[in-house]
Amino acid sequence: MALTKSASLTLGAKPPPFSLPATDGRTYTLESFPDAKALMVVFMCNHCPYVLAWLDRIALLARECAPEGLKTVGISANDPVAFPDDSFPKMKEFARQKKLPFPYLFDESQKVARAYGATCTPDIFVYDAGRRLAYHGRVDDNHEDPKQVKRQDLREALTLILAGKPAPARQEPSMGCNVKWKAS
Repeated sequence: MALTKSASLTLGAKPPPFSLPATDGRTYTLESFPDAKALMVVFMCNHCPYVLAWLDRIALLARECAPEGLKTVGISANDPVAFPDDSFPKMKEFARQKKLPFPYLFDESQKVARAYGATCTPDIFVYDAGRRLAYHGRVDDNHEDPKQVKRQDLREALTLILAGKPAPARQEPSMGCNVKWKAS
């Protein structure tokens, strides 16, 4: 498992469009979230130890911030042939077991992950009400022990974005396993 950090992206960019199937049987697009004051797109997967370490914190923020206008979507783009634990049927099981409070989408072609510039899992993108990239960074400063967290980067950014304010200028990259790209 190679530790990978998220790529540096230009804040203010518009989100690339997508139309992807979800574990709940629906297909989601950017237009599926018209009233969101903020949209959090999380590139994730079922097996990554970093995703598993941060997932409860991501889900908690998704739940807590939903009444304030946050919509969240998880997207898995890992190659399901090389990593069967990340197949769509396994994603459905994972979403049920973890009681994900947001749609979990499958990017089988990996085109959406490439368009976003996703590099690791989890890789978090938060768009403001105008659908401009406002935050692209880590959940917090300690994936190993939630009790030892000193900086709650994502929580701070969401609080500001949902209040119509800019996210902090200092944004530490996400880190985790690399996206498992298909062989070319």
